[in-house]
Amino acid sequence: MKQTPVSPREALTDELYTRYSRGGIWRRRLSRSLHTMTWLALLAGLGGVKRALDFCVALTLILALSPVIACLAVVRAAQGKPLFEKTVRAGRWCEPFDQYSGILVLFNVLKGDMSFVGPRAVAPGELTPREREARKRYSARPGLICLWWIRKRANIAYSAEPQSDAEYVESQTVRGDFGIALRAIPALLYGEGVAVTEDVVTIVGIPIHNVTMTDALEWIVARTRNATPGQICFVNADCGNIAWRDPEYRAVLESGELVLADGIGMKLAGKLLASQIRQNVNGTDMFPRLCETLSGTGAGIYLLGARPGAAEKVAEWIHEHHPGTVVSGYRDGYFSPSEEPAVIQQIAQSGASVLLVAFGAPRQDKWIHSHLGETGVKVAMGVGGLFDFYSGRIPRAPLWLREAGGEWLYRFYQEPRRMWRRYFVGNVVFLWHVVRSRKQVSRARGGSKP
Repeated sequence: MKQTPVSPREALTDELYTRYSRGGIWRRRLSRSLHTMTWLALLAGLGGVKRALDFCVALTLILALSPVIACLAVVRAAQGKPLFEKTVRAGRWCEPFDQYSGILVLFNVLKGDMSFVGPRAVAPGELTPREREARKRYSARPGLICLWWIRKRANIAYSAEPQSDAEYVESQTVRGDFGIALRAIPALLYGEGVAVTEDVVTIVGIPIHNVTMTDALEWIVARTRNATPGQICFVNADCGNIAWRDPEYRAVLESGELVLADGIGMKLAGKLLASQIRQNVNGTDMFPRLCETLSGTGAGIYLLGARPGAAEKVAEWIHEHHPGTVVSGYRDGYFSPSEEPAVIQQIAQSGASVLLVAFGAPRQDKWIHSHLGETGVKVAMGVGGLFDFYSGRIPRAPLWLREAGGEWLYRFYQEPRRMWRRYFVGNVVFLWHVVRSRKQVSRARGGSKP
C-alpha cells in the first residue's frame, strides 16, 4: 500500500505534540528520573568496590607505617601537640569532616572520609554546590590524588577545576582510578604547574609570552577585531634548536606578536631558568578550543598546508564538530613559487580572519612573516603537523599519556626514523643551550655589578 508522504510541517507538528503534550512531558520526566536513578545505582555500586579497595590499601599502609606513626606520636607528645592536626574540609554530599595532616591522612581514607583518587578536598564554601559545574564533584569522596592536579602539574589544565571534577565523576571506574594513580608518579616530578612568574620568559634568546590557553584565545578574538594583523608562533625544543643556528628564524620569533611555549621541553627549560611556564599552549590542543571560541562570531578560518586532501578533511572535521565555525577556504601546501601569488590572493579574497599554515617549522613562520600583510587576515599561526592529526592520518596520543607528559614517546613510536633524532638528541642539545645561555646571563649580571 502506497504511503502518503508527510510534509515537513506535519512532521514538526507531530514532533512538538510528542514532546510537549501532557503524555510527552510525562514520558520525558520519567526518562530523566530513570536516568538519574541508573546513574546513582552505578555510582553506589562503584562506590562499594572502590570503598573496599580504599579500606584495604589504607589499612595495609597504616600497618606498614605504624613504626613511623608511633615515632610521630612520641615527638608530638614531647612538643605538647596533638597527634592529629586537623583541617575542616567539605566531604561527600558537602558533609564537613576533619582532614588529618601528613601521612595521618590515611586514617581519613580508612574511615571513609576520603578516597585515594577523587576531587580535591576543599574548604567548606570554596566551591559551592550551587554552582552548576561544581555539583557533581560532591557526589564522590574527595581524594588524595585528583585528575585536575595531574593536569595542572603537566601544564595542560585548560579547563577549570569544577569541569575536570565533573569529567572525573561522570567517567570514573576502578581501572580509571588506577590509571590516575599511576599518572601521579611522573606528575610529582614536574614541580609546580602554574606559579606566579614573569609574563615573558626568555629561553635561548627567544622571548616566550608566558600565558595560559584562555589568555591566548582571548588575544586571538581581540585581534580579529583589530586593524593590525598579528602572528602567533609556537616554540618547542626543536624550534629552539633551529633558531639557535638560523638567524632569520630567530628574528621572526623575536618579532612575533604572540610566542607560545609548546611541549614538555619548554617546561623543563623554564625550571632550569627558575621561571615556571604557566601552560603548555600548543596548536593541537588550541585548535578545537579556537573553533569553539570562533563559533557564531562570523570570523572565518583558512587552512593552508599539508599534503593534498588533508586540509579538506580538517575542514570537514570543523563542520562536523563545530558547525557554527566558518571555514573560509582551504588549500594544500604543494604549490610552486610561481603559484604563490595566486594562493595569497585566494586567501585575501576568502575574507578569513584567522589563517592556519601547516608547512612545518621554520618555513611556516617565515612564510607568514613575509606575507601576513598580503593575506588580509587578522591572525596567522604556523601549526606544524596539526592537519595530520585532525584529518585522521596520524592518531594523537591518548589523553592519559599526555597527562603523564609522554606524548613525545607516542610520537616516537609512530615515526621512529623521523623522530628519534629530534627527541633523543635534539632535546639534550636544547637543554644544553638553555644551561649555556643561563650561565652567560649569570656572568653578564655578575660582571655588571659595581
